[in-house]
Amino acid sequence: MYFCPMINQETIVALATPSGAGAVAIIRVSGKDAFAVVSQIFQSISGKDITKQKTHTIHLGTIREGTKIYDQVLISLFRNPNSYTGEDVIEISCHGSTFIQQQIIQLLLRKGCRMAQAGEFTLRAFLNGKLDLSQAEAVADLIASDNETSHQIAMQQMRGGFSNEIGKLREELLNFASLIELELDFAEEDVEFADRSQFKTLVERIEFVLKRLIDSFALGNVIKNGIPVAIVGEPNVGKSTLLNALLNEERAIVSEIAGTTRDTIEDELIIDGISFRFIDTAGIRETNDVVENIGIKKTFEKMDQAQVVLFLIDSSTLNVSRIEDLKIEMERIKNQYPLKTLLVLFNKTDLMTADLMSNLKSQISNSLFISAKNKSGIDELKNKLFSFINSGVLRNNETIVTNSRHYDALLKALEEIQKVRWGIDSQLSSDLLAIDIKQVLYYLGEITGTVTNDELLGNIFANFCIGK
Repeated sequence: MYFCPMINQETIVALATPSGAGAVAIIRVSGKDAFAVVSQIFQSISGKDITKQKTHTIHLGTIREGTKIYDQVLISLFRNPNSYTGEDVIEISCHGSTFIQQQIIQLLLRKGCRMAQAGEFTLRAFLNGKLDLSQAEAVADLIASDNETSHQIAMQQMRGGFSNEIGKLREELLNFASLIELELDFAEEDVEFADRSQFKTLVERIEFVLKRLIDSFALGNVIKNGIPVAIVGEPNVGKSTLLNALLNEERAIVSEIAGTTRDTIEDELIIDGISFRFIDTAGIRETNDVVENIGIKKTFEKMDQAQVVLFLIDSSTLNVSRIEDLKIEMERIKNQYPLKTLLVLFNKTDLMTADLMSNLKSQISNSLFISAKNKSGIDELKNKLFSFINSGVLRNNETIVTNSRHYDALLKALEEIQKVRWGIDSQLSSDLLAIDIKQVLYYLGEITGTVTNDELLGNIFANFCIGK
């Protein structure tokens, strides 16, 4: 169970770099006694007392306990409030031996530090006003970013792009809310301090912005989690060969024997900053093989989970008379998975006649012609996959919502602001308008952390890594 220390001033310590051996490791110490604790174990080569040194300075020396020397280190000093957490912070850069790391951390614990909990450094940064809550969550997204686009969005949010947009809306609404509250104080005199026409204009603008942010979540979720793409088809049509061609490596076993792929194989490819998770599935056919049947069952499960389905067809087995059957099969798949993007891939086009290709192009929509073995048409396929993503907003630096907690709060805020708009149109009394306005302010405040509680913070920061 995660404990959220709202007013905890203990000095904490944790490894800030990944665990394991490396050239260098960084141990982070934060809290009111950080300088006093580290001064007990650090001896500067120049004899300096680190408790008297300026902020943002680096010092060379040794970590020792009595006469025992553990390592020669560099320590970086950050005095409050000019540090990541807003507290006194010291970062110890030691050699990357796991033994040395553990010895120094244990030594600090014996001197009075406590092991940091997951995300506790960033939690303290939030509590000390260094970051708002959405910026703090962006720190975790930045650490987890594995492609250019997710990195770009996390950086924008950590710098306050999303927070500023929400904060500005909340501030404007708060100004009108104060005027509405003022009207309540003069209810007997029947006066209006808040211009209803201006108020309605503001409410409509807030509604527009909230809808845009909510709509951006579909793209944000794709960027953050990647797009699952299932490669399906009958046995031996070239699914594994296609996966290998897309990844440009021999990831899946290729064989002339039908049913070679009996389990799903997954791998990831970054196309223009967007992550695509390709899933090579078992071939779909009637079979008495128990193991192969399990693989086929998993194929349908992966089709359920995928956003894009690549239906691969061996064009060397086709003829003109089978095109109608193929169209019926495509229609059946579309009806079964109406919300998924279906792309038909005709493979082995090097064995296809010109007449057949012409017929297929004219009758089968949303299709491509490739040769996975010869890697022909693979670049066109990648371009087609990327075209499914509406990424124009990225180039315009528009805010994109990637966090499901923010998405939920925005939906609730939109519902309440629509009640406010209806109230203005219906000429509701100020006291009733004030109730709905407070709810909008509450949900917007939840996003940035203006409104929060221990349980919410515990749920958020429990998902952080230790040391951040």
